[in-house]
Parts: sequence; C-alpha cells; structure tokens
Amino acid sequence: MPELVRLVGGDLPDLLALERAGQPHPWSERQLADALEDEAARVRGVRDGETLLGQAIVYRLPFEAELQAITVSPRARRRGLARRLLESVVETARGWGSERLLLEVRAGNAPALALYRAAGFTEDGRRRGYYPGVAGAPREDAVLMSLALAPPAEMA
Repeated sequence: MPELVRLVGGDLPDLLALERAGQPHPWSERQLADALEDEAARVRGVRDGETLLGQAIVYRLPFEAELQAITVSPRARRRGLARRLLESVVETARGWGSERLLLEVRAGNAPALALYRAAGFTEDGRRRGYYPGVAGAPREDAVLMSLALAPPAEMA
C-alpha cells in the first residue's frame, strides 16, 4: 500500500518529475525547492516504494492554511491518493491551529471539485479568467473554496 511521507530537499527530482507529468502548468524547480525549504510549508507525498505517486503542498498563514497544490501521477489516479493527501493536509492545518483551510481550483476540474466538496469545502467566490487556457482553450475561472477547521482537541 502506498505510504504517506513528508517530502524533503532530496525529493526534489521526483517532485519535479511528478509535476511535469501530472500538470499542464507545472510548478518550476525553484518554486518546488522553495516549498521544500520553507518552514511555513509542508510538502506531503505518497510513495509506492521508490516511486512518488502524488504530492500536496500546504502553507501556514497567520490564521489560516492554504492548499497550494495536489498532484497525482496520471497513471495512479482514481485510487484515492488525492483524498489521502487532502486528509493529511487537513490534519496538518488543524495541528497548526488554523481556523480555515483555503484553496483555489480550476472551474473545469470536475474531479478536484468533487473531492473538495465531498471533504466539506464550500465555494467562497471566483476569480474570472484567472488560469491560462490549456491547449488553446480560453482562460478559466478559479473557484475559491474553504473548509472551517475545528481547533485540535488539546486547544479546545
């Protein structure tokens, strides 16, 4: 069974390869390296042995946390890995004492929208024409979503 792990600097080559294989507009090597080094960020991965199948990047903000990315390898999709990564991100944000978990997603990304809605996220608004089009398609809206987080039991 694939294992959830925290990714670190030495995981950068695998992380970069996953981004390039799984995203139409992947993060740059510098952006990924910065996330791995930033104390306010957590980069979680799902590994099957030596193979990185998915990743999630979340940043701690003063009162909230923001999910910056979830990527699952195209060959590993529809196996619940994104859900496992999202659950890990929610747990991390709760551990930080964040009040809400924020994210934005392409309006046309139906699988991601379904995942987030099933996890309890609600739509807060839209950024019209925010994302560049893929393969000549017109620009796409960003759907802004959030999940209210209860404080950890020890902080209640």
